[in-house]
Amino acid sequence: MIVEYIPIIYLIVVGLVFGAITVILSALIGPRKDNQEKQAPYECGLPSEGIHYLQTPVKYYIVALLFLIFDLECVFLYPWAVHFDELGIFGFVAMLLFIVILLVSYVYDWKKGALEWE
Repeated sequence: MIVEYIPIIYLIVVGLVFGAITVILSALIGPRKDNQEKQAPYECGLPSEGIHYLQTPVKYYIVALLFLIFDLECVFLYPWAVHFDELGIFGFVAMLLFIVILLVSYVYDWKKGALEWE
């Protein structure tokens, strides 16, 4: 059984060794010329203006997570729709339960104000 995994283990070892050798060689051979211009932030060829660090509001992350949650619903609905005839009543009830859980979470997010952009 372990014999079947030898090619995979071999590829992992070769990849790790190659990556390590590449990093070590670039650290040893590569030029080190640090100066003020290389350490400065770069913005489209122009010197940066304004605040260099701007904190991102948490609202962006909440909207992104909600998008992922409700977008993944489509990913799970597609295979169910393709094999709807084969799944029968059990598949229909399972998907109905899935949609009800998503609907409850959507209503919860709506009532908590997570979808409001202020």
